[in-house]
Amino acid sequence: MGLPLYLAMTGAEMRSTSQIPPHFAYMACHFSPYGEGITNIPETLPEKSMLILNDRMPCQGHSPNLTAQQLREAADRLNCESVLLDFVHPPDSESEVMVHAILETLVCPVAVSAGHAERLHCPVFLPPCPLHITMEEYLTPWKGREIWLEAALCQESLRITQSGADCIPQFPPEGLEEGFYDEALCCHYRIGASHDRIAFTLFDTGASLKKKLEQAQTLGVSRAVGLWLELHTLIG
Repeated sequence: MGLPLYLAMTGAEMRSTSQIPPHFAYMACHFSPYGEGITNIPETLPEKSMLILNDRMPCQGHSPNLTAQQLREAADRLNCESVLLDFVHPPDSESEVMVHAILETLVCPVAVSAGHAERLHCPVFLPPCPLHITMEEYLTPWKGREIWLEAALCQESLRITQSGADCIPQFPPEGLEEGFYDEALCCHYRIGASHDRIAFTLFDTGASLKKKLEQAQTLGVSRAVGLWLELHTLIG
């Protein structure tokens, strides 16, 4: 697979295995519950790692300058290749100031989650492509931007009735393997029916996810990021 797939590991997962992936991401630094900066900064990392900062603890009340400086010092000391701001909380004035401070301070590539990236010029980190739309359609709104794509094994239930259709993501996925394959969507599917509805179950397998990431690369995605615990067999 030509697209670099960064696999995110916790410190505990790093210590439990000797098989560190060739593209490594550290999961994760957090905003400190006891101060104005960040915590859980690792002592050591493999060369050219990706360092992740998430907002499991929201950034509100934290110092943008201190956070940016701590990240810069950590990235320099650990010789990190890049930093990912994996922010899931909706953007507000404080988080916007935080992101700007980090982007202005760090010298390595920094990507930020899509909700925070609209008015910025940094790489954007997108969630996995929904199974019911094509990768090209999904990426079109971000044309011209560098895109980092989250990689995950996904599953959706698409239910069609007389009143319409709804699509429900299923998490965690059930680990399905057998089913029809759709070339355009790069996913598998199963069909079920009852007296009042038709149901499609769309799902990824390891093989279909590899094809999806190959397709993403042809459409300009520069790297993928996923969980080592879920995806380490893809790089075998």
